[in-house]
Amino acid sequence: MPIENIPDLFIPEAKTSPEMLVHDFRMTTDNVKSKVNLQMHMFSFLQIGRKQVHFAETAIDVNKNQSILTTKGNCLWTELIDTGKIYYCKLLFFSEQILKKFLEKHSFSIKQQKRSPYYIIENDDYITAFINSLSAIGNEALMKNEELLFVKFEEILLYLSQKYGDSFKSYLHSLIYKENSHFREIIEQHLYSNLKIEEIAFLCNMSVSTFKRHFKNEYAESPGKWFHNKRLEKAKILIEQERVKASDVYLEIGYKNLSNFSTAFKNKFGISPKELS
Repeated sequence: MPIENIPDLFIPEAKTSPEMLVHDFRMTTDNVKSKVNLQMHMFSFLQIGRKQVHFAETAIDVNKNQSILTTKGNCLWTELIDTGKIYYCKLLFFSEQILKKFLEKHSFSIKQQKRSPYYIIENDDYITAFINSLSAIGNEALMKNEELLFVKFEEILLYLSQKYGDSFKSYLHSLIYKENSHFREIIEQHLYSNLKIEEIAFLCNMSVSTFKRHFKNEYAESPGKWFHNKRLEKAKILIEQERVKASDVYLEIGYKNLSNFSTAFKNKFGISPKELS
């Protein structure tokens, strides 16, 4: 699956990358776990449909009553048509330089927090009016008038700072500080997910070969074998000690069907999940 460089994908080749960008994103078919290299921080004001984003550390579901502020970096996007025949969100991209300009103008007294890959926003009447105002002005007009676009950017940040207080203010500050991802933390976050090795490698900002080499240095085992064993050991505990049925276990530990899980379980432990329960 090719990597989508966003927002470069939305910028005509003749134009240079702007510090801010507004884009209307629409789809008429579901899009499942596309690889995205998000090159700027981004507001996604979801209007129609559902969205799921896999980050290195976690995953989040967003519905049409919510919006999400996402940090730049690698992630996996799933965008789903809901009750209608279209998926639609208004995207607002901004650079760290623009954010610094805002923070220098509005000095907030905050406590530094650990950088998170996202911030969930509950949509309300004001946010709806804000989105409508962007549409009324028009994306092209906003892109031609950088001062006006910054005013709109400033407006939504000030409103959300008032709405969510120190939590949002601290989050904004965290976006301008670099933080190295901890490899082991990322691995353990996805221990029981159904993500493929190549997808976890992507979230670690590594090629598959680099990921496998780094993994073996850390765990002295190949990732495939390590994940396989850890998941089966977890399943054995759930079935044997907590009396959970195999039919309720296999999805939880990352298997896609019961038959494959039962075969793998018996190959490792010499006994089927049914015999153990």
